[in-house]
Amino acid sequence: MVSMDFGKQIIIIRGNGNAKPSSHWFPYIERELTKLGIEVVNVEFPDPVIAHEREWLPFLDELGADENTILIGHSSGAVAAMRYAEKNEILGSVLVGACYTDLGDEGERESGYYDRPWDWEAIKKNQRWIVQFASTDDPLIPIAEARHIHEALDSEYTEFADHQHFGYPNKMTEFPELVAAIRDRMSQTLT
Repeated sequence: MVSMDFGKQIIIIRGNGNAKPSSHWFPYIERELTKLGIEVVNVEFPDPVIAHEREWLPFLDELGADENTILIGHSSGAVAAMRYAEKNEILGSVLVGACYTDLGDEGERESGYYDRPWDWEAIKKNQRWIVQFASTDDPLIPIAEARHIHEALDSEYTEFADHQHFGYPNKMTEFPELVAAIRDRMSQTLT
């Protein structure tokens, strides 16, 4: 069992479109990271279809996100993690299938995350580390979006060619690379 000095908790932030705590690889991550002795929060967020910033960021506060928290964000959940880190200190974040523009999509535009410039320096400053996963065959997020975020945040970046949108349209139910990234960060933090 790993000391909880590593971090108080990990919060999984799913993307919009009504993903559930039981969707995709989220139960796998919860199970595997719990085995490492980390509290994992994998709960239903309010407003799951549009994922409005005005509801999701305060909900992260309600869940107790703080300087000892790791945020794992998928898709628009990754966008929420980045916006949260602009104004709040966290331990670190894992961004999966992230974008930084609304991609010309009205629903994304309505969420409120894209109506102002990004403060990349604040996002970096407010956390110790950022891990990022992207895939060149993602049917929803052009790879240029992920590469731009990587350059802006100097994230630890892994680019796949066959992971699509990490659960859509593929039925990805495990994500060992993400578990390994957290395990690596734990060992670095504890040594």
